[in-house]
Amino acid sequence: MKRERGVALLTAIILVALATIVAANVAFKSGMTARRTSGAFLFDQGVQFAGAAEAIAAWALREDRKNNQRDDYSEAWARPYGPVELIPGSGIWLEARLDDAQGRFNVNNLVDGDGVARADVIEQFARLLESLQLERKWAVLLADWIDVDVEPNGFEGGEDTLYLAQSPAYRAPNAPIVSVSALLALPGFGIERYQRLAPYISALPPGTPLNVCTAAGVVIDALTDEHEYGLDEERLSKTRESGCFPMKTDLQAKVPADQWAKLQYEVADRSEYFRLRTFVSIGTTEFALYSLLKREATGVRPILRTYGTD
Repeated sequence: MKRERGVALLTAIILVALATIVAANVAFKSGMTARRTSGAFLFDQGVQFAGAAEAIAAWALREDRKNNQRDDYSEAWARPYGPVELIPGSGIWLEARLDDAQGRFNVNNLVDGDGVARADVIEQFARLLESLQLERKWAVLLADWIDVDVEPNGFEGGEDTLYLAQSPAYRAPNAPIVSVSALLALPGFGIERYQRLAPYISALPPGTPLNVCTAAGVVIDALTDEHEYGLDEERLSKTRESGCFPMKTDLQAKVPADQWAKLQYEVADRSEYFRLRTFVSIGTTEFALYSLLKREATGVRPILRTYGTD
């Protein structure tokens, strides 16, 4: 009898332990399901509020085009929006800012419309790298990453033979890139070089000109091989508070006529592509949306969105 009672007690203890484990597992899964549902709901809310920021930005860009033909950072569209509480007392905050995507060096200009590498633009990009204390070789390597041929461009270039030797192996796209983060695919480039270069480059369709009214001084200097506008970025920024500077005519006066014959098609004083950064806070949840907007004759539309990271 004592032996049987001991077995019964042990069985009861085991059953209670199993029931506790099952109950804890059910409670954990229920809690995780509730959190996932809440997270998905907040994400959807964030997307909708960020969409409202895109609509505000589109309106500002349309109004700007009615008033003038130049684009610079003294205009209304360039002013930060917020942070503003969308619904009083709701704890939902929105902050947004527009930047000129054409105020950066377009790396897809390393090739022409047919996908053939352009030696003059490669040299411009090499000068930009040099001014940022980065190796010039990345200009040739990136051009090979984008151009349509499968032959390395000199001893510093690289095609499939270089990337297939990596672990894991991959291939060169031989096509324009859609994000400047593609530079991280270049062997040895690394995050430190990327963080130094990223504020000065963009990935727009080949042939998109640089807006000299909004470009950083080092980017303008890279085009002309002069060292003027990049020496004092703070002074350049203050000068631009009153409008576009430098003008296209300022650049024309600094370069030989044969060089300007090509360069005049690579620079502009107006833009079609803009980068919108939107940040939404809902309670303790934060949401970020990065949008590439294109302004056309018929309006403004988003052509690329990324969530969480630029």
